[in-house]
Amino acid sequence: MPLSPLAAPLAAPLAVPLAVPLLAAALAATSAARAEPANQLLGTWRMVSAQIDPDGRNRPAYGARPNGLLVFTPGMRFIEVLTDSDVPRFASEARGAGTAEENRAAMARNIGFFGTYTVDAAGAFSGNRVEGSTFPNWVGDVRTTRELQLVVEGDRMRESFRRPDGTRIAITWERLR
Repeated sequence: MPLSPLAAPLAAPLAVPLAVPLLAAALAATSAARAEPANQLLGTWRMVSAQIDPDGRNRPAYGARPNGLLVFTPGMRFIEVLTDSDVPRFASEARGAGTAEENRAAMARNIGFFGTYTVDAAGAFSGNRVEGSTFPNWVGDVRTTRELQLVVEGDRMRESFRRPDGTRIAITWERLR
């Protein structure tokens, strides 16, 4: 039933308070429907175990006491540092004064690298690009899920990486809270 010209000015102020909550609810439903899935990798992860499988032999990749951190930022950057806790200290306190044997052990049993990463529409790992590394041959490498898989299950993550020579490395990570 149409309002009389005299009643219309009185009805308009009543309609605004009713329309605002309805409009807010509609906008919230629309933005929730378009919300991106959570980035599954986001946060700081501690290495729990690491195994390497050269030539079919399964052995610890970073010694009996592996130590490492992997950090994924909201800005789509990562940094990973993997160390063997049993690498002996250098005789010298100067980092550049290590012997050939000390340097070889440090280089072979530790690695650090950083770069950018991507996730797919479900928020799962889809690739990374290495921008810097203690192993210079990795700088500029782009890895897809063909070479590197990161699978998150709750606060655990499984990493599986295949080196160019075919050697597989499996690392288990635990999310730090």
